[in-house]
Amino acid sequence: MIEGREEWLAHTFIELADTLVADFDLIDFMSTLVDRLSELLDSSEVGLALGNAGGQLRVLASSTERMRLLELIEVQNDEGPCRDCYRDGVRVVNQRLDDSNTRWPNFSLQARAAGFRMVHAIPLRLRDETIGAMNIFNANLTELTSQEVNLAQALADAATIGILQERAVSHGVELAAQLQRALDSRIVVEQAKGIVGERLHVEMGEAFDLIRGYARSHRRRLSEVAVAIISDELKLTDLSGSFAGRTPAPDQP
Repeated sequence: MIEGREEWLAHTFIELADTLVADFDLIDFMSTLVDRLSELLDSSEVGLALGNAGGQLRVLASSTERMRLLELIEVQNDEGPCRDCYRDGVRVVNQRLDDSNTRWPNFSLQARAAGFRMVHAIPLRLRDETIGAMNIFNANLTELTSQEVNLAQALADAATIGILQERAVSHGVELAAQLQRALDSRIVVEQAKGIVGERLHVEMGEAFDLIRGYARSHRRRLSEVAVAIISDELKLTDLSGSFAGRTPAPDQP
């Protein structure tokens, strides 16, 4: 039902616009963006990377562990749709990996081996400033429609405005410093995910959901909860029942 989809989109745009709260958490914000886009584009896996002061991309959020690992490979090899999208500020849409051996020889091989067949990338851009890009990967050859591409870009634009707006009111903090803090936090969160996954015998995605759910329900930053887990200040049994279910995906038109 279109009506249900419109309600979902309205809620999502409001969620992405709310970056002026005192406890704004960039990692959680980026994770929300990739989750919502994954819900919108059913069967897609989504990842997000921001550029640092030197113009190098750094992975900040992924909807799945498979996506995260492949994005790290893409960044390390400096090759792939996200890199091209960030460098040129132009979308990459409906690119078949079977046709990308010349364009991205190493990335295409790794992505196909991971089970993907179609890739896209959307810039995080405001006017002439591109601060990052989102990867959208599919395991099938279903192409994105023009409406889906435009909606994905609209979500990316809303997130970009939110990030730049939060930077502007944070006492003039530069985006590079903001990104470095986010990267430092991401490292701690990844360590905590590993601990939770190993001790509770759950997949990395579920481990992240547990940490994130606890952080949200207790109004704490993800990095704070991660540090508490690493230091054993927070017992893993306290994570039980902390999972915050995702916002229901929109009904398909």
